[in-house]
Amino acid sequence: MAIADDLKKTLTDPTPLYFAAGTADLAVQQAKKVPGLIEQLRAEAPGRIEAVRNTDPKAVQEKAKEAQEAVTAKVAEVLGAIDPKKLGETAQDLALRGVGVAAEYAVKAKETYDKVAEHGEQAVRAWRGEVSEEIVDIAVAVEPEPAAAPASASASPAQEPAVAKKAAPRKPAAKKSAAATADES
Repeated sequence: MAIADDLKKTLTDPTPLYFAAGTADLAVQQAKKVPGLIEQLRAEAPGRIEAVRNTDPKAVQEKAKEAQEAVTAKVAEVLGAIDPKKLGETAQDLALRGVGVAAEYAVKAKETYDKVAEHGEQAVRAWRGEVSEEIVDIAVAVEPEPAAAPASASASPAQEPAVAKKAAPRKPAAKKSAAATADES
């Protein structure tokens, strides 16, 4: 029965759809910035091309050779400083740190997922025009309802519990039958 409940919860959870909508909305927002970036690149391109043309190839080769020598010297220094005894301890320490960092990133990923899903939910509401409906719901909640007539007020509460009592047994029976069919298959 727990598996059926988990499956039902998973299939009815709208969060992944809101995440997709939020991602799409954020992508559209970023895409709107592209024309400005293209214009900026068009303006800067002639100056950059001219700077490349005026660069002396021999100077570039000399700088590349100096960088290669510096990297080679640094690698030799690091390899010469390796102590095999401390290598195991360092590896274990790095592994433990890696687990901690992975857990931290998992938490950050979940937080980001929730934020994007919330953004997607807001975007979907804006697309549907549901934001205005929320304002109406708030107004209804704030404004007190007009007082009902005494005759109808006494009749309503007596009828509602009877309806609730009749409806309550039906729901668990439906859940049991659904769970039974899920267990059978």
